[in-house]
Amino acid sequence: MTFNDWTALWQQFDFLWPWMLAFLPLPWVIRLVLKPAAKRQIPLLAPHLMQRLESARKSTLLQHKAHPYRLPPWALLLWILLILAAMRPVWFLNTTPFQASGKDLMLAVDLSGSMEKDDMMLGGHRVDRLTAVKHVVKDFIQNRQGDRMGLVVFGSQAFLQSPLTYDLNTVETLLKETEIGMAGNNTAIGDAIGIALKHLHKAKQENAVLILLTDGSNTAGAVRPLDAAKQAEKMGLKIYTIGIGQKDPAAIDDFLFGRGHNMDTRTLQQVAKLTGGQFFLATDTDKLNEIYTLINQLESSEHDVNSYRLRDELFHWPLGLAMLLSLLVVMLRVYPQWHPNRWRRRPTAPKTGGRH
Repeated sequence: MTFNDWTALWQQFDFLWPWMLAFLPLPWVIRLVLKPAAKRQIPLLAPHLMQRLESARKSTLLQHKAHPYRLPPWALLLWILLILAAMRPVWFLNTTPFQASGKDLMLAVDLSGSMEKDDMMLGGHRVDRLTAVKHVVKDFIQNRQGDRMGLVVFGSQAFLQSPLTYDLNTVETLLKETEIGMAGNNTAIGDAIGIALKHLHKAKQENAVLILLTDGSNTAGAVRPLDAAKQAEKMGLKIYTIGIGQKDPAAIDDFLFGRGHNMDTRTLQQVAKLTGGQFFLATDTDKLNEIYTLINQLESSEHDVNSYRLRDELFHWPLGLAMLLSLLVVMLRVYPQWHPNRWRRRPTAPKTGGRH
């Protein structure tokens, strides 16, 4: 490895609490401030027994005569390991920090049966509406680096697919894995707004933004869209509504999907107006792309608030070594015969031959 490689690796290592190093001289300070207690002389009831215990105690390396302000080597190493653990060493998984803007955006995507209609053009080929949405929203998600995003999918029912997170790749993957009809074939627009409100309330987030995309009208769910929009207004949730597909579908669409699947542009406009958002109509993929680009500009971050780096905590390594060292010291005190010095072969007296 080159010098630059080693430098890059070292930059990924850091201490979160380096000020804990100030506690390193604490044992010596305590010894200076607190003098050792005077040793009381007690009568020896069994001098020969006490002499044997004293000689056994002095035979181990753990008991040695040292300077009153000098720590034994094992105690010094143990204290250093504890200080290292307290300094919270970390290994940063990404080389550079990313900036968090403080913006919270929720995406709500319609997965009802009518989204399978292939009236959108992508790369010169006709694709269904959900495929076009996935293609456009993927770029929108990647352009929101530093924001927290969540994902709600809805059909006959609404589900929170992803809570608010900085991990935009996960949000993109979850959207990519969605299927038409996985939440039912009807459209619960009001429930989708309600699920987003419930999650934001639990997360104690205010002034968030919801981007709701649908191609139909509210045909399912327990909450009416306008009632949900009024509650969103109280919570400070701004809603951008996007209608995808033709505003006035052909008669064949009414026959295949039913008139209930026709786009309710009036309700979508009222929901957006109540919450301070805007309504957009996307009749093709290019128009849909323009809409998400415009929303990206309208909800751009004015300034960076915090910087974050994904990291892995390493304090458990020095803490684990300190625990093993403490266990070893205790075992050698309890069983002094296990000390390595006891394993050394003692010199034997030379044999003398013959009788005198």
